[in-house]
Amino acid sequence: MLEASNHIIQIKPWEHNDLDLLFRINAPEMMQHLGGPESKKHILKRHKRYLELGNRGRMFSIILLPELEPVGSVGYWQTTWNNERVYETGWSVLSSYQGKGIATKAVKLALEEASSENKYKYIHAFPSIDNPASNAICRKLDFQLISECEFEYPPGSFMRCNNWRYNLIGQ
Repeated sequence: MLEASNHIIQIKPWEHNDLDLLFRINAPEMMQHLGGPESKKHILKRHKRYLELGNRGRMFSIILLPELEPVGSVGYWQTTWNNERVYETGWSVLSSYQGKGIATKAVKLALEEASSENKYKYIHAFPSIDNPASNAICRKLDFQLISECEFEYPPGSFMRCNNWRYNLIGQ
């Protein structure tokens, strides 16, 4: 649990009842840096993936306290980047809650969770170069900017991203 600009948040493991949150996150303004809103079919598939991550990562809903209101998602999952097994992280906070430090605090909590697993040395974030807020979160949390890169997301669509890397060892 962390306080974010007078807002206290916690992250809790993704549950079946978080599907509505996923649909709320799928709004055009929320998906502008991620290739646009997804179809209902894709949202349902994503929800299933989140629930079934198992030992390949974790997804969380971001909960505003004391209201117990879900305001976003954060998580990490295993991937291969440049022939190395790493975690990748991503996050999303509903528009009306952005700019309050909530995403930064939620990502910090997720980094602590990933670090406690002692599974991978690094976790990467790939925000669009056109997403100043997500890039600022990486800077605030001491991710190292590796390079700009081309990243495929959603599948079949490529975008220019910054490759940020965070060392999970010794955190």
